[in-house]
Amino acid sequence: MSNKKYQILSPDGFTIEREPYFYTSKKKAMEAFDKWKKNYEHQGYYSSSRYGRITLSELEDYCQFTNI
Repeated sequence: MSNKKYQILSPDGFTIEREPYFYTSKKKAMEAFDKWKKNYEHQGYYSSSRYGRITLSELEDYCQFTNI
C-alpha cells in the first residue's frame, strides 16, 4: 500500500480545495482537478493574478501537481 500524497496548487499557488489539501491517489487528485476546473466553465477561463486569463484548455499546464 502506497503512502503517497498528491497536492494540486492553482496558478496562483493555492491549493485547489481547503479540505482536503492533499489526495491519496493521482486518480483522486485528477478527479478533484476536473471538478475544480468546471467551476470556471461559465466564464470560459481562469483568472489568475499572476498570469491573467488562462484558457481552460491550458489550465492544467499552469497548475502544480506534486507529491508530498
